[in-house]
Amino acid sequence: MARFVTLILALVIAALTLIPHPPGPQGPPGVDKLLHFMAFAALAMPMAYARPALWRAVALTVLAYGGVIEIVQPFVGRGAEWADLLADALGAFGGAYLAAQLGRLRRVRGQ
Repeated sequence: MARFVTLILALVIAALTLIPHPPGPQGPPGVDKLLHFMAFAALAMPMAYARPALWRAVALTVLAYGGVIEIVQPFVGRGAEWADLLADALGAFGGAYLAAQLGRLRRVRGQ
């Protein structure tokens, strides 16, 4: 189930980050970075929860996915930003760590 949820989240993130922006204002300053943080935290959580011992590998994989998206964005009319990648990294590691701790707690209480 964690793999399926992760796949769906990855596809949604790809769609939202690779479609061209419509013309006009893009929202309040900083909201874009918050959305990156939340999206990549959510992406890291299912697998880190299911496999707490692998949370670092999950976070690195999610960060690599964010890096690929940033590389592809200029080819689809979007701009790549280091700040977006930083927000992706903070979200990936924060989400993976939190989910791993919750996964460990669930296992301890389940015994």
